Amino acid sequence: MTQITDRIERELGVPGLAALLADRIEPSDLTSLLLEVQRRRVERKRAPDVLAEYEQNRFVSPAGTSPARFVEWDRLALALLPAAFDALELSPVCPIGTCAAVAAVSQDWAVSTARNTEVVSDVTNVLALEAALRRRALLRSAPRSAQPVHLAASHRVVRPQLAEAKGLLPHFRLLSLCSAGRDTGSLRFETDALALHVGFHLTALRAHLGPSVGLRVALTAWSPGSPLDAAAERVCASLRERFEGVACALDPDRASGRGYYPDLCFKLYATPPGGAELELGDGGVVDWTQKLLANAKERLLVSGVGSDRVCALAPAGGALE
Repeated sequence: MTQITDRIERELGVPGLAALLADRIEPSDLTSLLLEVQRRRVERKRAPDVLAEYEQNRFVSPAGTSPARFVEWDRLALALLPAAFDALELSPVCPIGTCAAVAAVSQDWAVSTARNTEVVSDVTNVLALEAALRRRALLRSAPRSAQPVHLAASHRVVRPQLAEAKGLLPHFRLLSLCSAGRDTGSLRFETDALALHVGFHLTALRAHLGPSVGLRVALTAWSPGSPLDAAAERVCASLRERFEGVACALDPDRASGRGYYPDLCFKLYATPPGGAELELGDGGVVDWTQKLLANAKERLLVSGVGSDRVCALAPAGGALE
């Protein structure tokens, strides 16, 4: 991106143009400027130009899954959601920086708009913002409140960085959970939230996919032999007892997500009859509400399942038998 910016500045003869726009113009004025630029560009467009872009741009193509399948999966999953969860219908956009400032990933992972917003690229980032507001209200009433906030949402996201990756979609639907609370000692919040999230996902997946699809959970604590590692093993044992036929084990060799999940995380996999194992989702403990509320005692666990992949595994009209 820096090389492209440098080239544009050279061709326009305006050195430091990007820095001027980013640092010297108020956000509201920049919005007005960008809207005017877009208006002028659109004035030159004809209807056939729009049709050609619609045909060629992967970001605007319809999903390959029938909406009836998404409705079926959402209806079933939301009906099975534990009573403590509040299900939300999110806006298509969120404050600009939600992706980068909250989850500490590149802004290139989101589609930024001219109105100081970005298209939602990860449901859990937005749920974390809502959870932080609700936790802040609880803390104002009781500064040591440990009352948890549990949120859920099913939402379509856009991730431009994945557009060219083989087998990945530029936009897809996620069923995501977020649990925020306070450190109460002995890793109780983390283990309770982990068991709650994984337990829900397994329940919903089993109900939708049926018993013939094999399910597997891989839990990882980045510090082998630590209290977190022992807590993960306890959660694993509990899940194996609750869900007959579901494989659950620790995965200390996991490499992905180490910077995203600082402590404890998991992945969910499914194997259809005669098919290859497919990753359906993941989750873990993150520090986002600690940063949002400037409070080291805050705890947050997030998780999500790819609805497109779930719906592709099950036939329309019911679970696999």
